[in-house]
Amino acid sequence: MNSPSERRLEPRLASGVRGLVIAAGFEMPCLIVDQSASGLKVRLDRALALRGTVTVIDIAQGAAKEADVAWSKGLEAGLKLRSEASLRGLVPARLAPVREAWRRAGGR
Repeated sequence: MNSPSERRLEPRLASGVRGLVIAAGFEMPCLIVDQSASGLKVRLDRALALRGTVTVIDIAQGAAKEADVAWSKGLEAGLKLRSEASLRGLVPARLAPVREAWRRAGGR
């Protein structure tokens, strides 16, 4: 049987980038473990069952990645990307709170 990484249509690249997960009612630091054009895997600071849609902020890149939670187990979660937007300059009103969270986390 093929491993999950062999069945992927796109390669995931290791990133090790600091991030922030934002969902209804909370913000939590995370590590973006790896990512591809269609998804990413994050490692949270504490075990939390993520569900639904979340926004992951790549702090260094200044990007908000809206994603659906594909799976969540322990400290890690796999996410399917829906959209990505820069947090630099003008942002849509729906991303204003996300940009403020990015700034609080040290984004510039």
